Amino acid sequence: MNVTQKETMKRGEFLRSLSLGTSTLMAVYCLGSLTSCSTGEMDPVSTPTTPTTPGTSSGVTGNATTSAGAISFSVDLTNATYTKLKTAGSFAIIGDLIVAFSTASAYVALSKACTHAGTTVQYRSGENDIYCDNHGSEFTLTGTVDKGPATAALKAYKAVISADGNTLTVTA
Repeated sequence: MNVTQKETMKRGEFLRSLSLGTSTLMAVYCLGSLTSCSTGEMDPVSTPTTPTTPGTSSGVTGNATTSAGAISFSVDLTNATYTKLKTAGSFAIIGDLIVAFSTASAYVALSKACTHAGTTVQYRSGENDIYCDNHGSEFTLTGTVDKGPATAALKAYKAVISADGNTLTVTA
């Protein structure tokens, strides 16, 4: 009677047997393709989050991206995702824009990509301005450059709040 013994190999040993270098293994590990398991079993896969695209369920209707044509969208400020925009000093990234309710209680909508290196900018309530944390560029709420290295202004869009304060409409 022949008895076959089952051999087991850990994932790291298997990948090394494929002659993958250490840097490749680290890159794969850091990207989340591998997990460290002491029992040899894989952890349950979590469901990836999908970026919100404009649509009625997301709280945004219309076109919020420049690649799809002219910017024209409405934000439902009663939607849980965007209720924070009713508070002065808050902001949200919507499509290709940054929308902020400034500390001066005015809505602004600007292109979100810094004109220096394309990094997504953010609103700073303490300074009441737009800031790029990549290289330190600062922009006014009209989009003009206040401090470089950026030399070109952010594109500004028209932001109008409805009479009841529940809908923000942004257009080119």
